[in-house]
Amino acid sequence: MAKKEKNAEEVTFTPKGTGIRTNGEIVRSTELPDPTEKKHSDLDLSDDDVVDMFEQMYLQRRFEERAMQMYQKGKFGGFLHLYMGQEAISTGTTYALNDDDDIITAYRDHGWGLVRGVSPKEGMAELYGKETGCSKGKGGSMHFANVDEHFWGGYGIVGGHIPLGGGIAFANKYKQNNRVTACFLGDGAVPQGALHETLNMSQNWGLPCIYAVENNGYAMGTAVHRHSVGEIVDRADGFNMKKMVINGMDVLTVYEKMKEIADDVRENSEPWFVEIRTYRYRGHSMSDPMKYRTKEELEEYEKLDPVARIKNYLLDEDIIDEDKVEEIEDSVEDTVMEAIDFAEESDFPEKEALYDHMFAEDDYPFHT
Repeated sequence: MAKKEKNAEEVTFTPKGTGIRTNGEIVRSTELPDPTEKKHSDLDLSDDDVVDMFEQMYLQRRFEERAMQMYQKGKFGGFLHLYMGQEAISTGTTYALNDDDDIITAYRDHGWGLVRGVSPKEGMAELYGKETGCSKGKGGSMHFANVDEHFWGGYGIVGGHIPLGGGIAFANKYKQNNRVTACFLGDGAVPQGALHETLNMSQNWGLPCIYAVENNGYAMGTAVHRHSVGEIVDRADGFNMKKMVINGMDVLTVYEKMKEIADDVRENSEPWFVEIRTYRYRGHSMSDPMKYRTKEELEEYEKLDPVARIKNYLLDEDIIDEDKVEEIEDSVEDTVMEAIDFAEESDFPEKEALYDHMFAEDDYPFHT
């Protein structure tokens, strides 16, 4: 039997890659959009703001690296989905939104929790399954949450949280509280029917929601060009929805674009569909050997490290010096190590606690 010819040329997901070709024609771009050329002052950000952005991003990076080490030591089990490489998205978005705007995301949620008020101690304790965790030790890695600061959590079912994001936006519109909802999902959730049903209702009802795809190139081990047809961002066209592609490796770019989008949503109560192109430096979870990508691809993306980028920006603009950088990094390291000690010294939940927090209480924040 003759070998069947491939219809499309296989291309790795790289920053400067042109995309997937069929008969010589490019049918999908994988290139990162150019980052913003604006300085932080042009974006109405103070020196202290960008220093805090760096500290927030470095905290997420060190938290994830230490969490990985503790997992490898057998300190806790289950799934562990690391956010390393995507820190500019959570940080830039949080700065772009108001404190009472709502955020909901999928299971790669540690970074989102940390920028929305989950302390490193609460986060690490949650990974350990301890009662001092942000979800009382009953959620684990995939279910960080802090409803007091309008972070409605990570969710373990692919695409399962998307209708909840639409529901929160519907409630906000009904209450006329001028809040924006940001619903984040991975590229692997894009083919889920729940997304398209929710986009349809959101556009039809004019819901104040941003649906943002953190496109890190892979759904588990399946490259984006193998699981989704066409450009992800073009899903918006079927619903006549506003759309944008954003470079997710630069925190100032994420801030600038998400601020523009949030302002538009707040003013017009119309949803947006956003593709934020980024990269994850680790596997889908700890059991992922990452054999589906090359060493060269990883090295190319490491040159775009968003944490290193904002640090270099601070140094190049003479906002802080090397001594201050070292001071911040040492402080973050101490904070994360204290979180590990806190988690190990905390108690596991009592068996009776299994039945707690099953129903909304009268003082549930969403009713305020």
